[in-house]
Amino acid sequence: MAHDSVILITGANGEVGHGLIEYFANHDHAPAIVTLDLNPLDEALHPLVKAHYVGNILDDALLASIESDHAIETIFHLAALLSTSGERNPQLAHDVNVNGTQKLLDLAVRAGETHQRTVKFIFPSSIAVYGLPNVTIKESVGALAEDDYLSPTTMYGINKLYCENLGRYYARHYKQLSEEEVARIDFRAVRFPGLISAHTVPSGGTSDYGPEMIHTVAQGQPYTCFVRPDTTLPFMAMPDGIQALIDLSEAPRASLTREVYNVTSFSLRASDFAEIVTTAFPNAEIRFKPHMGRQSIVDTWAGIIDDSVARDDWGWSPHYDRDATFNQYLLPHIAEKYRTPQI
Repeated sequence: MAHDSVILITGANGEVGHGLIEYFANHDHAPAIVTLDLNPLDEALHPLVKAHYVGNILDDALLASIESDHAIETIFHLAALLSTSGERNPQLAHDVNVNGTQKLLDLAVRAGETHQRTVKFIFPSSIAVYGLPNVTIKESVGALAEDDYLSPTTMYGINKLYCENLGRYYARHYKQLSEEEVARIDFRAVRFPGLISAHTVPSGGTSDYGPEMIHTVAQGQPYTCFVRPDTTLPFMAMPDGIQALIDLSEAPRASLTREVYNVTSFSLRASDFAEIVTTAFPNAEIRFKPHMGRQSIVDTWAGIIDDSVARDDWGWSPHYDRDATFNQYLLPHIAEKYRTPQI
């Protein structure tokens, strides 16, 4: 039985998944969309997808059903357990983040073999893969490239780095035992900084103090920041994060020099974040009370990352720099969301 080609999006009910669904649904020549999530898809998105499956990516029977019903052309594998959640339950994090990813990679191989094509596998990775030994070195090394200081200290970072390497293996070496064998997976990964959304309140991420701060203050509530004021991390507006996945997925394979790419927009200290927020919301109450466990994690992550390879290979460029992220995206939308006056 012939099947039309589809894009499979796992973890589709998050904001990144929503953005991908809306993008591909509005492009006439894009394949149909199939989604998978632990929860039912938001009602507004049902008309945009061909099918939605509710369940766990570790469910072999569910994955087999998806595989048999659809000719998968591209996979956006978004489903994951985030950093703070992963520290609370490392075994579950490993199961979801590693075993789930391998099951999807195996599915992609089978889909490629069945339909005689190379399946694109788009994977969101994270700056959690970095592992700087101390703050002094973090402050001295400058921007980190893709292959610098890859000694992650969290289960989430370990999972993401392993999956980057796993995807590279599947793309370059798996089942290529003779001259006749061809790669059935085109694995591409975006290594994200902290993503900041004007619409979704974050949960489970160790870089979430920034977006938590602005969402909490905009509701007129005090916010206690769980890292030191001098803590520096790279950030990116959520629409740019979604666009980065799309741009990388659409880049010609011949233009790509690697499987894993850094992307970033701007780096910011927690104190700078607080200053911007209190300028926009003068009645804001923000204090700093570092949580030793979470602080120790972000101290190992890159404060600045080098995304020059992505810029050179596939034309990556964020739409929102620091000022645009706050003045054009975050502050207007969040103020409207909570109906909070701002100056």
